[in-house]
Order: sequence, then C-alpha cells, then structure tokens
Amino acid sequence: MKRKIVTTTLLLCFFAVCFAAVIADMSGQWSATFNAPDGNAYPLTYSFKIDGDKLTGTLETSGMSVPIDSGKVTGDNVSFSVTVQGITYAHKGKYYNPADSVGLDVTFEGNKGHIKLTRPK
Repeated sequence: MKRKIVTTTLLLCFFAVCFAAVIADMSGQWSATFNAPDGNAYPLTYSFKIDGDKLTGTLETSGMSVPIDSGKVTGDNVSFSVTVQGITYAHKGKYYNPADSVGLDVTFEGNKGHIKLTRPK
C-alpha cells in the first residue's frame, strides 16, 4: 500500500514539473503580423510572463505599448485581451510546445482573425 502511495505521489510530482516546464517555455517575446479586414498589416510584438495560471505582459504595435488584461493559462490553452485606442481585442488560442509557436484567434468589434506567434530571430 505504501508503495502505491509513493509511486502515485512521484508520478504526480513528475507531471507537475513537466506542466510547469511547458508553461515556462511560453514566457518571453513573440511576434506576428495581423492582417486587418481593411487590408492593412500590423506588426505585433507580445511579451508574456507566466505566473502559475496567470498570464501578464504587454503588446507593442504601431509605436505604442499596451498591457495584457485578464490573461489566463490552462494547460496549453491561453486567453487574454488587450485594449488599443478604445477597442478591446480578445485573444484565445493554444501554445504548441514542439513547434514553439502560439496560434491565436483574435475577436474585435464583431470581426475575427487568426495570428500565429513565433519567437523573433
């Protein structure tokens, strides 16, 4: 019986460490280009900081920096929003660890778009 408890505890610790390593990898700087419905392309730079299940950081675009709001990480799923010039952009997506990329669906004013974040080279 003790052996089962010890084995189970060790396995749980192993999974917790692996989960923390996956989440920690997402911290740092990411970049993408957002193609707006009006045809303009906007370069984006996200700086993420992960603390447990909380995501914070900034978005830099068009010479301005705005904070990330309501950031949350659940496994490899992420969600957050940013407000730029009075418009809130909701982001929801997934972190792809082996590919080291983040796919995000962005929703704003009834419009939807998709961006793929990669680490700057």
